[in-house]
Amino acid sequence: MENNSASKNIEDWKGDDIIAFQEDLFTKVKARVSEKWFYTYIKNDANKLPRIDMLNLLSNYVGYKNWNDFKNNHITSTKGKTPKKVFVKYLWLLILVPCFLLAFSIINRKHNYQFCFYDSIKNEPISSVILNIKILKNGQTPIHKTSDSLGCFNYKSEESTIKFVVESPYYKTDTIVRRFNSNKNKIVKLIADDYALMLSYYTNKDIKQWKKHREKLNTIFNDNAEIYQLFENSNVVEIYTKQEFIQKLTIPTRSLKGMRILDKTEVDGQIIKLKFMID
Repeated sequence: MENNSASKNIEDWKGDDIIAFQEDLFTKVKARVSEKWFYTYIKNDANKLPRIDMLNLLSNYVGYKNWNDFKNNHITSTKGKTPKKVFVKYLWLLILVPCFLLAFSIINRKHNYQFCFYDSIKNEPISSVILNIKILKNGQTPIHKTSDSLGCFNYKSEESTIKFVVESPYYKTDTIVRRFNSNKNKIVKLIADDYALMLSYYTNKDIKQWKKHREKLNTIFNDNAEIYQLFENSNVVEIYTKQEFIQKLTIPTRSLKGMRILDKTEVDGQIIKLKFMID
C-alpha cells in the first residue's frame, strides 16, 4: 500500500492489484506467489493454512524473521490463565460479534432481482429486440435499464417489492409489480404488438423476416386449433381456421392494431384453443 494504490481490503484485489503485489513481493524477498495461490488462500476461505515456507516468506515480507517470530508478536499469550478464565474473558466477544454481524447483514442486505422476458404467444425469450425498463421508486427519479442479449435484466435493491415499466416498439407497454423471493430467472410474459411488427415488415419491405414470422406462427398453432373471436356485449362468436388467423396476424390492418388475446390453451407446446377480441 506504500508503493501502490489498491483497495484496503485485500480480498477485493484482482488483476493489476495482484500483479503489483507479486512484483513488490519479489522486490523485497526475491520470491513470488502465483495468482492461483492468491485466489486459494486470500480470495476464498481456505480449509487450512498455507505451507510453512510460504508463511515464512510472507512473514519476512512484512518485517519478521519467520512465521514463529510473527506469531510471537501478534498472538496474545494466555500463559498462567486457566481455560475457564480465558473463556470468561472472551465470552462477550463470542456473543456480541455474531450479533453485530447479523444486524449489519440485515441492514445492508440487498435483494438480487432477475427477470427474463418471454413472448406470450411464441413462448420464447425476447432476445432479438432490446426492451427498455423503467424502475419506479416512490418519490424518486425512475431508474432506466435495458434487457441483455438473453432478454433478461438484473437489479439489486433493499426493497422487498419492485415495480417497473417495460417498453418496446414491438411489444405492448406493461407495468410489472413483483415481490422478492430467492428464485432467479423469473419469467415475465409480454404481449407482442403484431401491428407494429407487421407495419415495420411492410414499410421496410422485409419479406424474409415476414415469411420467417409466418413460419414460426405455423409451428405454434396446431393444425386443428380452435380459434374464436368474441364480441363485446354480444353472444356472437366468429370461428377462424389456423391459416385464416395467421393471415389476420400478419397483415397490418386496423383490426390487428386493436386485437386483444383473452385466453389460450397449449398442449405439447402448441396452441390448440385461442379466444380474442378486437377493441
